[in-house]
Amino acid sequence: LIDSKVSVVKQMVEVFEKHQSSVLGVEDVLPSETASYGIVDAFPIEPNLLQLKGIVEKPQPQDAPSTLAVVGRYVLSGKIFDCLENVKPGKGGEIQLTDGIAMLMAYEKVLAYRFEGKRYDCGSKIGFMQANVELALKHPEIAQHFTEYLKTVASELK
Repeated sequence: LIDSKVSVVKQMVEVFEKHQSSVLGVEDVLPSETASYGIVDAFPIEPNLLQLKGIVEKPQPQDAPSTLAVVGRYVLSGKIFDCLENVKPGKGGEIQLTDGIAMLMAYEKVLAYRFEGKRYDCGSKIGFMQANVELALKHPEIAQHFTEYLKTVASELK
């Protein structure tokens, strides 16, 4: 879940249209978190925009080329389907999108975009709860009542 004024996919489509290149949404993660994400090796070409040199699926921190993680937002050219048809199964015997993107790089430029917005890792329990609380505090219909509720709950914490 990404909270942003302009949808992240819209931001990425604008990058795709401007550069006529596939775009991956990325953000920096802690080194200890690299084993949970596809990690890119890239060089900057514009503010918040990088060109991929490589991509690795869930590397251990010592093997990660960076801490720039792909966070599940993609605007890919149609060529990705040819690549996925030709990629060999990777981790877990599955076709990995990361491997398809690595193959795509042989045919065309692939970009990494540091999007504007706040991402919540709803795949973790704490990330899911953080998203619920923070978005509830912004919601026009419930923010006031929810704020009062949180104050009551917080006052009971020891």
